[in-house]
Amino acid sequence: MEELRETLESRFYENESQVIEFVQGKPLVILKWPGSDPSLPSFLLNSHTDVVPSEHSKWLHPPLGAHIDEQGNIFARGSQDMKCVGMQYLEAIRKLKLSGFQPKRSLYLSFVPDEEIGGHDGVEKLAHSHVFKSMNVDIVLDEGLASPNENYRLFYAERTTWWLVIKATGAPGHGAKLYDNSAMENLFKSIEIIRRFRASQFDLVKAGLKDEGDIISVNMASLKAGTPSPTGFVMNLQPSEAEAGFDIRVPPTANVESLEKRIAEEWAPASRNMSFEFKDKGTTVDYLGRPLITATDSSNPWWTLLEEAIKKANGKVGKPEIFPASTDVYYFQRVGLPAIGFSPMANTPILLHDHNEFLNQAEYLKGIDVYMSIIKAYTSYIPPGRENLPRDEL
Repeated sequence: MEELRETLESRFYENESQVIEFVQGKPLVILKWPGSDPSLPSFLLNSHTDVVPSEHSKWLHPPLGAHIDEQGNIFARGSQDMKCVGMQYLEAIRKLKLSGFQPKRSLYLSFVPDEEIGGHDGVEKLAHSHVFKSMNVDIVLDEGLASPNENYRLFYAERTTWWLVIKATGAPGHGAKLYDNSAMENLFKSIEIIRRFRASQFDLVKAGLKDEGDIISVNMASLKAGTPSPTGFVMNLQPSEAEAGFDIRVPPTANVESLEKRIAEEWAPASRNMSFEFKDKGTTVDYLGRPLITATDSSNPWWTLLEEAIKKANGKVGKPEIFPASTDVYYFQRVGLPAIGFSPMANTPILLHDHNEFLNQAEYLKGIDVYMSIIKAYTSYIPPGRENLPRDEL
């Protein structure tokens, strides 16, 4: 981590940096490019440094080798999610400093751990810290997704994670005997009910009526049942307990109370000897009870500035979207900040967490120019009417 800090400092020259460990062994790095007007709130670019594991045998090239093929594709774990973005931040700032640009607002960069496992020891703790409060952040940009077409994707909200485990109980018995309401029978009834709900939501996407981020998705992630034996399982014994785990993603536009009722009454009803618990259950509102949504209309100047800055760098922008999964944006929105997900990767297949994740070097380099445009626009922005205020009123 000290080597990383020194590398980042060398890119920032005289700029301020600090390494913080809210949890021992999980450092995060914060860099600051001071603005000329410290009375203005700051702008934060966030990036996580962790990546998901790779199955090396399934890759065309070593996943940690950053191999560049003849087409200019950079194969590496994190090439899309999201080492590319953190490096683009740094290179954009280096080029801006060399050009003589001076920001009015202070710009912060945060390189954080643990996003891939929930962000609890990273951004969640940062967002509630005195350090973060002292940064006086007004707007956050974080990661988005690659776009298979020419339009960059901008995300104003995310789906919240619910990890649900449902459990069925019943009388154990001989494997040859037929029982009513056995644990396995009750569990599979619930699985079928959940499957039908999943299909109804997926059909909306297939029909083009909704985007993936607009629906409630449900995927079974685990199944646990049976009595272990030295060679596997006892096959002539029906288990008294069985459980299944589900990854549920809930958009901030969903009726949460209706979904909770569905789980309690249909998916895991007590009348069928069912119970349930949440291993993780995110909220869809901030601490003031407002939906976790960043405005995309004229009430939010940051959204307009972002679109204009991208277009100024010869980029194209698609319609606003809800991110289909979850990122660290969640924690910034939870404390009431506008936060936008964006990764400048157009004409790129979506390969985060997949084998052979890659980003073309031309797209990577273009993204640096896009971030230069964004940083200039965001750090130069002064709200209407503030320009004429006397210094002692700022």
